[in-house]
Amino acid sequence: MLIKMKRERSHTEDRYLAVWLATTAGLLNAMALGAFGFFPSHMSGNTSQLSSEVNSSDLRDLTFLGCLLLAFVAGAVTARLAVIAGLKHNLRTIFCQVLVAEGIALLCLSLFEIFFYSSGNNREVLVLLGFLMGVHNSTSTQLSNGRVRATHITGTLTDAGISLASVISAMLRRDPSKNEHAQKKQLKTHLTTIFSFLGGGIAGLWLFRVAGFHAMAALSAVLILLAVTSMALTLIRVKSKNRILKRRVMLTDK
Repeated sequence: MLIKMKRERSHTEDRYLAVWLATTAGLLNAMALGAFGFFPSHMSGNTSQLSSEVNSSDLRDLTFLGCLLLAFVAGAVTARLAVIAGLKHNLRTIFCQVLVAEGIALLCLSLFEIFFYSSGNNREVLVLLGFLMGVHNSTSTQLSNGRVRATHITGTLTDAGISLASVISAMLRRDPSKNEHAQKKQLKTHLTTIFSFLGGGIAGLWLFRVAGFHAMAALSAVLILLAVTSMALTLIRVKSKNRILKRRVMLTDK
């Protein structure tokens, strides 16, 4: 699910991707709310709040919200540039490497908060979390060709509504076409993303209340483990295929 294949991705792979990345996004978003009272990935709300701060002329809040939005975009840009460079050099595990980097950054941030927490640093930490959320969302979006957006639930709800309307329309017309079948698959993928994010959010608040920033550190470890495991399995499969090819070549030569 974390590897970019030459063939077209299946909806099953995208659903596994949604379960893992949307759940972790929901966990991190809720933990940030529990820690700082703010959602680092809620860009629609943050943009709306930014416009209200312009009217109120609160320069401090205006600067913070502007930095948060820019950090999210910067994270998306960084992930995209990393993926472009990786694919250019035929690195099939580039998405795993991006997630490992994200997990390490989140782990360092969590450890800093565990040992040196200060409410005076809350805004700077939220900006960093916004950057990591941008990386996270960009990674899932690129890997799934836009079918899974780990943090962008507003867009996912819209896409789910469109898919549901297409399915209902096809059913009313009694048109068992390939398009209806594809829309049903896409609807399942969108619903998986939505409920994974929701479940992660519920669990994230509870985990933070129980374990604080240790829960955030554990989440970063899960991200790293997930990516490293995927990289290891990919390398094992590639080596196995190479051995089979060598054996076939040897048999052909004989």
